[in-house]
Amino acid sequence: MRIGLLTEGGYPYVSGDARLWCDRLVRGLGQHDFDVYALSRSERQRGEGWIELPPQVGRVRTAPLWTAGDDGAGYGRRARRRFAECYGELAAAVCAGDAVARDAAGEASGGGSSSAADRFGSALYGLAELVREEGRGLTGALRSETAVRALESACRAPGALHAARGARIPDLLTVADRIERALRPLSLDWYDEEDGLGSVDLCHATSGGAAALPGLLARHFWGVPLLVTEYGVQLRAHYLGSREESGPARALLAAFHGRLAAEVYRQAALITPGNTHARRWQERCGADRAKLRTVYPGMDASRFRDVGERAECADPDTLVWVGRIEPGKDLVSLLQAFVEVRKARPKARLRIVGVPAGGPVGAAYLAQCKALAVQLFADEAEGVRELGDDPVPPVPPVSFEEIGGPDLPSLAEAYAAGAVVVLSSVVEGFPISLVEAMFCGRATVSTDVGAVVEVIGGTGLVVPPRNPRALAEVCVALLRDPERRALLGAAARARALELFTVEQNVAAFHGIYLEIVSHCPVRRAAADGTGEPLPFAVPAEAHVRGRWAESGTRSVAASGPRWAAGTPSGPGAAGAGAAGALSDSAQERVPAGEGTR
Repeated sequence: MRIGLLTEGGYPYVSGDARLWCDRLVRGLGQHDFDVYALSRSERQRGEGWIELPPQVGRVRTAPLWTAGDDGAGYGRRARRRFAECYGELAAAVCAGDAVARDAAGEASGGGSSSAADRFGSALYGLAELVREEGRGLTGALRSETAVRALESACRAPGALHAARGARIPDLLTVADRIERALRPLSLDWYDEEDGLGSVDLCHATSGGAAALPGLLARHFWGVPLLVTEYGVQLRAHYLGSREESGPARALLAAFHGRLAAEVYRQAALITPGNTHARRWQERCGADRAKLRTVYPGMDASRFRDVGERAECADPDTLVWVGRIEPGKDLVSLLQAFVEVRKARPKARLRIVGVPAGGPVGAAYLAQCKALAVQLFADEAEGVRELGDDPVPPVPPVSFEEIGGPDLPSLAEAYAAGAVVVLSSVVEGFPISLVEAMFCGRATVSTDVGAVVEVIGGTGLVVPPRNPRALAEVCVALLRDPERRALLGAAARARALELFTVEQNVAAFHGIYLEIVSHCPVRRAAADGTGEPLPFAVPAEAHVRGRWAESGTRSVAASGPRWAAGTPSGPGAAGAGAAGALSDSAQERVPAGEGTR
C-alpha cells in the first residue's frame, strides 16, 4: 500500500523531532511505499538537508511553518463574505466557554459530537474549501482586520470563555497570528487526487497539531483514512510552553488547540499514543477509547548489547544521570539528594552526563547546577587542598561530562560507568534515558512523573518528585545492596527487550496499517470508457514491488484502462497501479526548496 507520512519538524530532515523513529519505521516496512509530506520549523533545519532515504520513499514534498509566504493576493467580495462566515464560526467555537471540556467528556462517553465541535470542524473545512476554489489569499485573510474583529466579537459574546473576555487588541492580534501559523497547512498544494494526498491509501500523521491537518483534509476531500501517532501530545506541549502571551491570549490559544486536537481525534481511524500518560491526555481531549492503541516507541537495542550482557559496572559506588540538562530535569534536587548520599556513602560519586537544552535557558541552568555543586561540596574541596601531598589528583564527588571523551566514548559506556541510573525529573513524557538504562541492565531510581512507572514496571524504584530526602534514601539502599541491583537490572533488561525495541514497534504499525485499510471502502473504482465499473480491473500484483510490469501488465487510470508496458519499478511504482499514476521518484526526492503553497 502507499502511505502518506505526515511529519512536522523532523523526518526527513537531519535534525528534529521523531526523526529516528520515522526512519526506523520506513526502513522496517520495506513492503510498503511511502510519500513523505514534511513541515519544517526553521530555515536552519531546511538548510541542514535530509538524511539518506531508503528506496521505498518515492516522493518527498516539503513546506515551511516558519514563514507565511503571503503572496499578497486578496479575495473578492463573495470570497471575503465566505471567509468572514467561516472564521466567525471558528472563533465562536473556540470561545465557547467551558464547552471544550464538556464536549470532550460527552464524546468520550459516547454521547456524540457537540454543536460547538461540529461548528469548529465545519468552519475548518469551509476555509480549506475556500482555498481550493480561490487558490491563494488565505494567509492575508487570517491576519486581516476581519479575523481580529471576529475574535473580538466571539470573546464578547454571552457565554464566552471567562478568561478571554478581557482580551485587548494586542491579545487578539497575537491570537490571530498564532492561529494563522497553525492553519498554514490549509494553503499547501498537497491536496490533489492524482498526484497528492488523494492518491495514498492511508495518511499517517506522526504527531498531532499542524502535522495532522493535511490528513484531516485528505479524509474530508477523498475519504483517505487517518492514523495519528503521538509520543508527546501536542496540546500538553502547548500548555507547558505557553508563557510569553498574556492570560487572555493563552486561554484563547489553549481553546483553539484543544478544539483542533478534538477534531483530529474525532476524524482519525485509529490513534496510537506512545504510553498511558499520553493516552490520558488524548482521552481528556475527546479521543474515543475504542480508537486507541498504545504502541511504545521503538529503540535500537543493539548499541547497548555489549554493556547489557556483561552486566558489571565500572564503579559500584557511582550514580549516573544521563539526559538533556534543563529545568524540568530538576538536577537541583538531585544535587541536594547527593549531599545525603555522600554522608551515608563517603566514596559515592555522581556523574551527570549530558548537554544543555538549546537556547539561553539551558546554558543558564547548567551554569546554575555547576555553581550549586561547587557550593554544596566546597568543604570536601578544601579538605583535598589541605592534604596536598597526594600525587594522584582526587576524583571530584560530582562531575559534569559529555559523550565522546576518553572516559565516556559512547552512550552505552556512560550507563556502564555507574551502578545506579537516576532520573530526577519533575516533567517527563516518555523517559528515553530510562529505557536505555534498562537495555544496559542497570537498576534505576526515578521520580513518579509522566510514563515512568509504566516504562519500568516493577524493575526499578520510584520516589515522589522534588523530594531529595526520599531520592537519597533509595539511592543509598541500592548502593548498599549489589545483589538487589543485579536482580533489578536483569529484570529491567528483559522488560525493555520485550516492549521497547524497533522490531515490536514496526510489527505493531504493520498490523495497524492492514487493520485500517481492511475496514475502509475502495475509493477509486476502475471504469471503462462508458463509465461502467470494471471489477478486478486492477491486478493484485499492482501492489507488489518489483519488475513484474515489464511484461506488459495491464493497469487502469482514473479516466479508464490503459496498457502499462515497461512500467518503471522502484520507489513510486508500487501501488501506482491502483490509481494509474506514475511519478518520477528521482525528481520528487530532490529537495528543490520549500514554498509549495
